[in-house]
Amino acid sequence: MHEVLNTVARWHAAGIDCALATIIGSEGSIPRPVGTVMAVARDGTVVGSISGGCIESDVFHLATEVMATGKATVRRYAVDDAGAGSAALMCGGSMDVLIHRAGPTDIPGLALVADSVAAGRPVATATVVSAGPHLGRSIVTTGASWTGTCGDPLLDQAVLARAARHLDAGTATTVRLGETGDCAENALSVMISSIARPPSMLVFGAVDFAHALVRAAKLLGYSVTLCDARPVFATPERFPEADEVVVMWPQDYLKQAAITPSTAICVLTHDPRFDVPALEIALRSDAGYVGAMGSRRTHNDRVERLRGAGVTETELSRLSSPIGLDLGAATPEETAVSILAEVIALRRGGSGMPLGRMAGPIHPPEPDPTDSRVLRLQR
Repeated sequence: MHEVLNTVARWHAAGIDCALATIIGSEGSIPRPVGTVMAVARDGTVVGSISGGCIESDVFHLATEVMATGKATVRRYAVDDAGAGSAALMCGGSMDVLIHRAGPTDIPGLALVADSVAAGRPVATATVVSAGPHLGRSIVTTGASWTGTCGDPLLDQAVLARAARHLDAGTATTVRLGETGDCAENALSVMISSIARPPSMLVFGAVDFAHALVRAAKLLGYSVTLCDARPVFATPERFPEADEVVVMWPQDYLKQAAITPSTAICVLTHDPRFDVPALEIALRSDAGYVGAMGSRRTHNDRVERLRGAGVTETELSRLSSPIGLDLGAATPEETAVSILAEVIALRRGGSGMPLGRMAGPIHPPEPDPTDSRVLRLQR
């Protein structure tokens, strides 16, 4: 979502009018989750996608109409949507799409999104998605500041309070409120979508595999730190994609690092002088993922050393080692995909099995962000 909103913010700075299309509800299997957005500029430029190609042409024409009339609309798309002609979903489910004006005067100050994302701060958008005069009215907030309106000052305050609690979720949720913000009423539906702080990845070991992992993790939106005690290898020139390159013993860095459940720790050193002290700290931290590279022989030796250092069996059960999923990876780049596949599977609750060998929906329901068991390993 943040890529689309960043583009819209640039359009605003250039005085370009536009419309936003947002998935606000769904049933069954759909290509993209609720909260996904697509933007259409007055000059016909499109950014983002909400279905992977099934309905984008229809949404484009509706967005053009909405910009002309100023009247927001909600359109339902389904596999048997005869009213949409060729604009029907091929995945078997249905979804509701809100299309509304989102120009400089409709959502003023949208640059707040770009500024907040660049600074690593979470940001949320709250949009009225129920039919009526407030449909499409929006607020953007970072918690500390906000811009826009949902149509009533009291409603705005109630929406801002709800959005503040959802800032770090990184998902979309819909709340019901009265037209003046009364929580006892449910006349209005307001969808709150948040862009959470980017997840962090700590990579230990300035080796070839680290080069590939840093690049791949950045592609997935991680804030990446590369750490190694050897100054000749740990340099910004060797790891230009890393957000931070630190010359320090891994255990010393981990003692002062900010580690949260959205942190993934990857130890690629396969040297007991480096990895055992680092893993002793990592396995006792709040990190959502801890993986270590090495052969099975290296892994067995490492586990015995960790036990000797007092690491418990419960703590050891958190260790992903040898690191990554079995993809038959051979090159550093393929190994990076293997590692990140394991991180994604852990975060999303995936099995790592080929989809063709499984039954049930391809896109499972989004995890409940209030569930303490859910690992927040991304935005």
